Amino acid sequence: MSEDTHTCTFGIDSDYVDLAAEVFALLADPTRIRIILALREGEMSVRDLAEVVGKRPTAVSQHLAKLRMGRMVSARRDGTTMFYSLTDEHARNLVSQAVFQAEHDVDAIPTHHMVEMTQGARCPASRTTTA
Repeated sequence: MSEDTHTCTFGIDSDYVDLAAEVFALLADPTRIRIILALREGEMSVRDLAEVVGKRPTAVSQHLAKLRMGRMVSARRDGTTMFYSLTDEHARNLVSQAVFQAEHDVDAIPTHHMVEMTQGARCPASRTTTA
């Protein structure tokens, strides 16, 4: 899927404002953010995600079910194993931007700005790739 290059032109009365608030509510959980960060690299099984995020597979499955309802992740079955991937680049970008914002609260010069300064370009972590 290609990167969305359109500028946001939604007004304050947009029908999407309430839905956007639901997206933020869905992401207001550290485990879900960790799951999305883990899925940036590509498809993973529930077992592998559980190991990466440090939670039990049953807990990760519950979080994945909510992310799936929010259309942020997609599932694929291979035999008895479920594999999950990001549906598109928007959840990846949204979480990356939230983490970048969090860096501003912690660091005088956030890591993503140091990377920009040393490379003279956009932070590589914020580049969009196909899921």
